Amino acid sequence: MRILSLHCDYLRYKALKKALKQPEKITKKREKGDIKEPLVILTAIEKQDESNKKIVTDITKEIKKIAKQVKAKNIVLYPYAHLSSSLSSPGYALKILKKVEERLRKSRFKISRAPFGYYKEFELKCKGHPLAELSRQIDYNSGEAQKLVEEVRIDSKDIDPKKLLKEVSKTKLDSRKLKENDHRILGQQMDLFSFSETAPGMVFWHNNGLIIYNKLIELMRKELQKADYQEIKTPEILDKKLWQISGHWDKYKENIFLTDYEERQFAVKPMNCPGGMLVYKSKPKSYKDLPLRTGEFGTVHRQELSGVLGGLFRVIQFTQDDAHVFCTEKQLEQEIINIIELTDKIYKIFNFKYAVELSTRPKKRIGSDKDWDKAEKVLEKVLKKKKIKYSINKGDGAFYGPKIDFHIKDSLDRTWQLSTIQLDFAMPERFDLDYKDKNNKSQRPIMIHRAIYGSLERFIGILLEHTKGHLPLWLSPIQVRIINFTDRNNKTCEKLKQELHEQGFRVDIDLKTEPLGGKIKQAEMEKIPYIIVIGDKEEKSKSVAVRNKGNVKTIKTKSFLKQIVKEVEGKA
Repeated sequence: MRILSLHCDYLRYKALKKALKQPEKITKKREKGDIKEPLVILTAIEKQDESNKKIVTDITKEIKKIAKQVKAKNIVLYPYAHLSSSLSSPGYALKILKKVEERLRKSRFKISRAPFGYYKEFELKCKGHPLAELSRQIDYNSGEAQKLVEEVRIDSKDIDPKKLLKEVSKTKLDSRKLKENDHRILGQQMDLFSFSETAPGMVFWHNNGLIIYNKLIELMRKELQKADYQEIKTPEILDKKLWQISGHWDKYKENIFLTDYEERQFAVKPMNCPGGMLVYKSKPKSYKDLPLRTGEFGTVHRQELSGVLGGLFRVIQFTQDDAHVFCTEKQLEQEIINIIELTDKIYKIFNFKYAVELSTRPKKRIGSDKDWDKAEKVLEKVLKKKKIKYSINKGDGAFYGPKIDFHIKDSLDRTWQLSTIQLDFAMPERFDLDYKDKNNKSQRPIMIHRAIYGSLERFIGILLEHTKGHLPLWLSPIQVRIINFTDRNNKTCEKLKQELHEQGFRVDIDLKTEPLGGKIKQAEMEKIPYIIVIGDKEEKSKSVAVRNKGNVKTIKTKSFLKQIVKEVEGKA
């Protein structure tokens, strides 16, 4: 059994046509649904579930547990076969879903069940808190299953390396249903990254892709230095106790990778913040140390079902440009302004337009109403002071504090929530953070969580599709490709390559004895910004034939060099 749970603001669905010869019989009323504040449970009943007599109990128990964690009363059971390639029979799956529905109703949940056996369209808005998207695999470990496990155990001497290599090399992308500008296709064309079944949901960055990744970090790192941030790096594996203190253990354990060491249980971090708390606590702080701004390009891991993974958009391992600002109440307003201005600056570099949303206190929260009043007023005051248009997302703040979210719009008119500014009352209290004020009395700092890229992997995927692979010159993995017209021009091509290298440009050269048109077509497919062709005519006139996004012009070599230097320097 595999499920993907989505805690949403709303879900709308509509049955379109039959997906099975004999789908579930439904009334007109059940053809479509519009549910507010639901916990949507996308389900796939698998063949192995048919031998599990406790499957209904196990599923119901897991759904109730998640519903309790996110404080959801409305539950939507939504058949979703894409989560597994080993599905049970339709009749068995429907029977199980009906039984689960019946049990959840008895537990006083309001249940909706999407029609079974139909193609459906659906629209939803997922909430932004850490528990909004959770995946689960419910296994049945019977004696028969254990017997199968024993049967497949093999000794190392029986391993056939060639056979294993074939198995782990099955990573071909099926692009038949993908659009031309899908980042997975662009990733192959531009040789940016790949995936392997040996590490599901984890990116293998190739040289070209790692250049983009590192350039984005380099850009942000320079901005953080200007804004007086301290960069930190915390361990990726931490003792279970830390996650119990932070609260992640109770609410997020099923999505954490666990390991044991010397009879102690450790967790591979799903978030960066608890490690940042320990950095703050490493030595006493006074009011003179605040505001303390710490930034971390932290790699995190979160367990996800393979059926919900999707290129760079949904992965198991990813890097966040996390930052945590510790400040006093008086400093809070200016710190939020600083973050908004930095976010605006970064988004303008990439020509992203954005909308702003203010999420207010949820019903289930910690902290006093007095603290919440202050926090919400500060965020609203800052937005008005900056003359930023915003909408109110009532009741969707984090349980520890209100937040401002930035929703960007890409060239395909899709909306993505990337940047967030969150006020946190919980972590400083849970970790007993303090500082000494002017009177040498202990005070609790206010903490701001913020991210701008969010996940670097997702940001790169969005950016590739937004630009159709035509990245700005400063970010392009290969900025210039030099192509010879004939072998007679090789020396001039090599000389220009060396000159560009010395000026810090990423340049390569194509001297293959192939038709010129084919070499140009290949360079265009790789989305190389500037394609230079040098022939006898160009050599004599000390010029180059420059091709940029399909436009061709001849320009003096020195003028071309000045042009691209100016273009790179003017990025920010």
